[in-house]
Amino acid sequence: MKLLVTGSAGFIAGYLVEELLKRGHSVVGIDNYSKYGPVEKSYDHHPNYIFAQGDVKDTQLMKELIADCDQVVAIAAMIGGITYFHEYAYDLLAENERITAATFDAAIWAHQHKKLQKINVLSSSMVYESTIVYPSPEGEQLRCPPPLSTYGFQKLACEYFAKGAWEQYKLPYTIIRPFNCVGTGERRAKNEKEIFSGNVKLAMSHVVPDLVQKILKGQDPLHILGAGNQIRHYTYGGDLAEGIALCIENEKAINEDFNLSTSASTTVLELAEAIWNKVNRDKPFRYISDTPFVYDVQKRIPAVEKAKRLLGFEAKSNLSDMLDEVIPWIQRQVRAGNI
Repeated sequence: MKLLVTGSAGFIAGYLVEELLKRGHSVVGIDNYSKYGPVEKSYDHHPNYIFAQGDVKDTQLMKELIADCDQVVAIAAMIGGITYFHEYAYDLLAENERITAATFDAAIWAHQHKKLQKINVLSSSMVYESTIVYPSPEGEQLRCPPPLSTYGFQKLACEYFAKGAWEQYKLPYTIIRPFNCVGTGERRAKNEKEIFSGNVKLAMSHVVPDLVQKILKGQDPLHILGAGNQIRHYTYGGDLAEGIALCIENEKAINEDFNLSTSASTTVLELAEAIWNKVNRDKPFRYISDTPFVYDVQKRIPAVEKAKRLLGFEAKSNLSDMLDEVIPWIQRQVRAGNI
């Protein structure tokens, strides 16, 4: 297949584009480098990869790129960690709605006039922000109260774009919800506000790179947000890429939604101690709790049976192996001044 991937220079897309090329697909990527600035990817010079530097909101450019594509993977968005939700509460909503609308406008046009078969929408575990049902199954986002954060609400809106485009224009879709992606490729975002956590200044706000950075810089005791009993499912980027590829390729995914995640629950405190023990082998683990953010959801526990049943997908990478890859990479990025 030939696939258009929006946000192709981003974090998850870095794993996905590589996976799609490995599977023999052709990929057209578009990114405006607004988050990290220009970044080099391993696949930049792959013969089956074409990159366009541009804005997804440019509908005419999107039509040109999508004209001979079989599917589109909508990943482009303003996205960051928890500080991002607070610093850019309006911009996240407004900018991501514009990006989503432009992507769907181009996809609907290509489905009607060209050969586009389907749109694949990257949503988020944050659609379950207000749930009290654990594990949270697909469909729970329609039963629980709407998300409280503008980011979570906008991700739910993406899913309604897919619903509306199918109902009105019969554009097939797959909704894909990754849970807490862990891997290499994250850097300091150009517009992300720097904050202090204890004595360490952070320019990122995803929990794994934040904790790794603080521990590498010798913070002792380690500062964590809240009590540390927040539960997450840390899923390797390579596993997520495989799951997204299966959503693209498998006809059973048409007009379905999937949670893509490891089945393993980990508390923030367990994560922090695991990182600490890999970096500080001879120092006892000590921590103190800082005041948490408003949108620090206490539990994100997905049901993963549907992806396994329909797609044969399981995220098998364990946290220890992920950390063995990520910690040295962050160490190099800290030295290079990228984090």
